[in-house]
Amino acid sequence: MKAKVEEMRSVAFKVLCGAAITLLIACAPVISQRGYLPDPDNEGAIKTGSDTKTTVQSRLGYASTTATFGNDSWYYISATEKQVAFFTPTILKRQILAVYFDKTNKVTGVRHYSLRDGHVIAYESRETPARGRETTFLQELLKATPGSSATNIQETNPGNGGGPVP
Repeated sequence: MKAKVEEMRSVAFKVLCGAAITLLIACAPVISQRGYLPDPDNEGAIKTGSDTKTTVQSRLGYASTTATFGNDSWYYISATEKQVAFFTPTILKRQILAVYFDKTNKVTGVRHYSLRDGHVIAYESRETPARGRETTFLQELLKATPGSSATNIQETNPGNGGGPVP
């Protein structure tokens, strides 16, 4: 009887150790590299005033993003992230290579940015009010009756000052 109790304790201890090791392995951080991988030799070969968009693209490849408005610029973005289990990823390092061009597509400047150069943006949380009621999905589902149209022709047009719908 005593040997059987010892054997059960041994099995329970092994199962507990296996579960603990599994938990530790599952919670190991995952480090991932995303985006453009910097190549100092190719970046150093870009000459201001002589290189064009074509030569930059042949050396560095396609840009991660380009300027939407304002000056013409290309951005090569890379980031290193760490994620532990199901938690939100943490950005460990971010590098941005910005290549600026003039109107003749010649390079006017090359700058390097990092995570320290970023700015925290405060998003506006207010919402623009809209006329009408807010309904849930279930309310919309129950409102639709089979065999009838979803809108009534005689209802008023909210964007036309209360007049009938044409």
